[in-house]
Amino acid sequence: MNESMAGGLLPSLIMVLVQIQFAGMNIFSKLAMDSGMNPFIHVAYRQIFAFIVLAPFAYFIERGRRPPITRAVLIRVFFCSIFGLTLNQITYFIGLKNSMPTIACALSNLLPALTFVLAVVFKQEDAKLKTLGGLAKLTGTLVAVAGAMTLSMYHGPVVPIGQSAIHLHSANNAVNDSTRGTIIGPLLVIISALTWAIWFIIQAKMGNFYPAPYSSSALMLGMATVECSIIGVFIVPYKQEWSLFPSIRFVACVYGGIVCSGIGVCMMSWCIQRKGALFVSVFSPLLLVIVAVLSWAFLREKLYLGTVLGSVLIVIGLYAVLWGKSKEMEPHKVDTPEDIEMH
Repeated sequence: MNESMAGGLLPSLIMVLVQIQFAGMNIFSKLAMDSGMNPFIHVAYRQIFAFIVLAPFAYFIERGRRPPITRAVLIRVFFCSIFGLTLNQITYFIGLKNSMPTIACALSNLLPALTFVLAVVFKQEDAKLKTLGGLAKLTGTLVAVAGAMTLSMYHGPVVPIGQSAIHLHSANNAVNDSTRGTIIGPLLVIISALTWAIWFIIQAKMGNFYPAPYSSSALMLGMATVECSIIGVFIVPYKQEWSLFPSIRFVACVYGGIVCSGIGVCMMSWCIQRKGALFVSVFSPLLLVIVAVLSWAFLREKLYLGTVLGSVLIVIGLYAVLWGKSKEMEPHKVDTPEDIEMH
């Protein structure tokens, strides 16, 4: 592979593709749950398919250089599975079922702001309020929270963009607008973003603690498979409810598990290694745009003024946080003798 392409255009193309993959997950998952699939069952199947794909991959790619799995490693991976997968996905998909894909994606963009707050609380990050970068992160966090509140609590009039001519048979059972207008869905999506932020805090030093990312991810997925399956069977003990028919349920579970949790995560890991986590984060608002277009086209989702205003505030807040972080990461300029003479 051309080195200049790997360091330039290719990571950007890959991240655009990742956002398209995750947009498809939101649409397929929404259609599956609107067909009557229970979110707990959907989450359990997703972990199962993801683990089946990632486990052999992790075994062979890290064979011979995998550190021993100690009790301390298992405890850390267990908490990663609880917050990063089980609680995160259960709250997200129940929230998605009770709201709209566009709202769910918009609220997911709270992740950088919530991560910043938790990092300050747990002393992994210095607020640095006396610096431009620190003020930008604080302001961005407040703006993003204001956007989330606007999006969750203000409906407003319908934005007159017309109606899509595309009609999917799978979308016939979509929930009505009165159900989508409740606070339960958005609140659960915010909780989902919070659990994901907690996972970021726990995961922050996982690479130093256990430097085998694919194996630790496979372990995390294995634990989440057990956790989600037990919770799913407890909540929904009826065997007929676990059917993957109609086919949209099977497609949603396989797609979410293999394409997103498996391939998508590996693609993001490749980009993080070459361009950094900040670069990957910048692409997250693109998901909101793609999902909004797909939801309008395939689900005939109406776009409300509150959704637009809240989404804009969240995206502005996100970029303020990311800009503040990038500003802090810039190396401090040291005055040279020439600079001193100029002064």
